[in-house]
Amino acid sequence: MRIEVAGSTHVGMKRNHNEDNFLVLPEENLYCVADGMGGHSSGEIASRIAVDELGEFYRLTSKDQDSTWPFKMDKARNYDENRLATGIKLANARIFEKASIETKFKGMGTTIVTVHFASDVAYVGHVGDSRVYFFRAGTLKQVTEDHSLLNDYLKAKKLSPEEIENFPHKNVIVRALGMKENVQVDVSRVEPQEGDVFLLCSDGLSGMVTDAQMQDILQRTPELDKACGQLIDLANAAGGNDNVTCVLARYHAA
Repeated sequence: MRIEVAGSTHVGMKRNHNEDNFLVLPEENLYCVADGMGGHSSGEIASRIAVDELGEFYRLTSKDQDSTWPFKMDKARNYDENRLATGIKLANARIFEKASIETKFKGMGTTIVTVHFASDVAYVGHVGDSRVYFFRAGTLKQVTEDHSLLNDYLKAKKLSPEEIENFPHKNVIVRALGMKENVQVDVSRVEPQEGDVFLLCSDGLSGMVTDAQMQDILQRTPELDKACGQLIDLANAAGGNDNVTCVLARYHAA
C-alpha cells in the first residue's frame, strides 16, 4: 500500500486568522482536518490540540500496541475502528480539560475528520461538519454526514431548495470536540480501490464550492497538489467566507 498526499490551508478572504489545522502523518497512513471555533485564537488552539493529540496517540500505539488506552474498547468495533475513535476521544478530553481550566479558552471547540489507511481498508472518523469524500472512476461521493442543525432538519423533514438556502442557522453544529466531557465519534469504513482519492475538508471549502465543482477539478487535475490549490482558489473566488483547508490522499494498492 502506498498513499500519495497533498494538503493546504488558507485563511480565506474574510477572516483575519486561521482556526483550521490539518495533519499529514504518512508513517501512520493517517490524515486529518480540524476546523476550530471559539474566537480570539481559541479555535486555532482547539484544532491544533486535536491534530497533535491524535497524531501522538497513533505514534504511541504504533510503537507499543500493548499500551493502556484511556477509554474502553467498543466490542462492536474492530481494533482499527476503536483506535481511531479512541484517538479522537482523547483529543476531545484534552480540549475540554484545557477549556475548563483556563478561562480564556472557555467555549472553544473543533470539528475533526480523519482517514486512516490500514491494510486494505480506509477508516473514516469524524465529529462535526467537516467532511470526507472519495473520488472513484470520475465520481465524487460524500462519506461523512454533517453533525449540523441543518442536516438534522433535513433528516427530520424535507426542505425546499429555497428553505435550505435561507436556513438561518447553517453554521450551527450539534457535535464537536470540546463541547462536552465525552463525545460520540462516527467511524465508517471504505474499501479503497486503486487510484481512489480521499478528500478531507473544512466547511470553508464544502460551504463555498459545490460537489459538482469539486468533482470537476478532480477529474481534470490528477496532480494532487495542483488540485488542492485549485479547490482552495475556487472557494476564495466564491467569496472565501471562512478558512479553507483541504487534504487529498490517493490510494495505491502497491
